[in-house]
Amino acid sequence: MLCNKRILLGIGGGIAVYRVAELARLLVKQGAEVRCVMTRSACEFVTPLTFEALTGNSVHTRLFDLVGDNASMGHIELARWADAIIIAPATAGVLARIAHGIADDLLSTIMLVSEAPVLLAPAMNHSMWSNAATRHNTALLRERGMHITGPAAGILACGEEGAGRLSEPEDILAALLPLLTPPALAGQRWVINAGPTAEAWDGVRILTNRASGTLGALLASQAAIMGARVTLIAGPGTPATITDVERIPVESADAMLAACLQAAAGATVFVGTAAVSDFRFTRPVSGKIKRGSTGQMVVELTANPDIIATVAHMHDRPCRVIAFAAEAEKHIEHGRKKLAAKGVDAIVANDISNMGSHAGGGWWLTPDHEAELHSSNKQAFADAIIHQIMKLEE
Repeated sequence: MLCNKRILLGIGGGIAVYRVAELARLLVKQGAEVRCVMTRSACEFVTPLTFEALTGNSVHTRLFDLVGDNASMGHIELARWADAIIIAPATAGVLARIAHGIADDLLSTIMLVSEAPVLLAPAMNHSMWSNAATRHNTALLRERGMHITGPAAGILACGEEGAGRLSEPEDILAALLPLLTPPALAGQRWVINAGPTAEAWDGVRILTNRASGTLGALLASQAAIMGARVTLIAGPGTPATITDVERIPVESADAMLAACLQAAAGATVFVGTAAVSDFRFTRPVSGKIKRGSTGQMVVELTANPDIIATVAHMHDRPCRVIAFAAEAEKHIEHGRKKLAAKGVDAIVANDISNMGSHAGGGWWLTPDHEAELHSSNKQAFADAIIHQIMKLEE
C-alpha cells in the first residue's frame, strides 16, 4: 500500500514510544521508506538503535548535527524529502510547540518547513488531553490542515483510565493512507463480496472451499482509501479491512445473496470476488449425523443461487457489475463464456492456484476489451483491478 512512499516518523517522548516501534515495522512492511526523528525525551524511553534496526536508516536526533551520516539530511532536506509526516506519540509538549511555532529541536523545526501532509497521533494522561490548553492547541492544528487520529480510551500507563492511549499501529496506518492517495473514487458507493460461503450439513459439519477472502478485503480497503463508501459482504474467514469499510458478515450463500441484493440497490460498483458454494445440502439437520456402520453415505445436494448473475439482472440496476472466474485451464475462453452468460460489465479470470495464497494475477475481460493483469501479489492485483474498473467510467 505504501510502496515507494517516503514517511518521516517523528517520535515524541512518552511511554507509548515502545508501541511506535511496531508502527515503524508496519510502515516498512507496507513498502514505505521510513526515516525517524526522535526528540531528546523519546531517546530516554527507547534508544535510536531500535528504530535504526527496524527502518534500515539512521535516526535523526539533533538539530545541529553537521557531521556523520546526518550531514546530508539536515532539517530542510528531511522536510522536503517526506511524502508525509507522522508524529507518534504526539505528546502535549510536542502539540504545544508545533501549534505555537516553537522551533527548539529538530522535530519542531522540521514542522515549520514541511509542506507534506501531517498525521498526529496523540498519547498522554487523560487529564492532559482534556486540559483546555491541549484542546486549544489541537483545534489550532486541525484548522491548519493537520490530521489527528486518537487518542483511544482505556487504562493508561499510570494506572488511570480515560482517553489518552496511542491509537493502534494499524489504525494509524489506516488514517495515513488517505493522505497519500488522491480521492479518485469520492462520491461512489462500492459493494464487494468476499471469501467462501459455508453450507451447514449438520450442527458440526459444513461444505466450503479454499477461498481466503484476501483479494476482496484488499479491494475494499483500497477503494475506501480512494474515497469510495464501501460495504464488504464477508464470508467466513475474510480478513479485516481498514475501519472505514462497512462489514456485513454472512455464512451461507442464501445469506450472502440477501445482503448483496440489499446493498447493491444503491451502489455505483458491485464487485463479486466471493467463492460462493455452487451447492448446499438438500436436507441439513440441526443435530449431529452419526457415522453409522456401513462406511458409506449418499448425500443429496441442491444448487445455490448464482449471486453475481442475480445482481447483474436486477431491475434498473444502478451499478457496474464485475464478476470473477476462477479456472484451472482455458481461463480466457471460460471467462468470456461466463461474461456473456451472467450479463456483467466485466469479468476477472484467474487461476484456481491463487485461492488461499498471496499470489495474484489474471485477465480483465469486457465484451470489447482484454488485458492481462501482471501482478506480483494480491495487493498489486487489487490495485490493477480498481484501475480497470475506473476506466469503465471514462
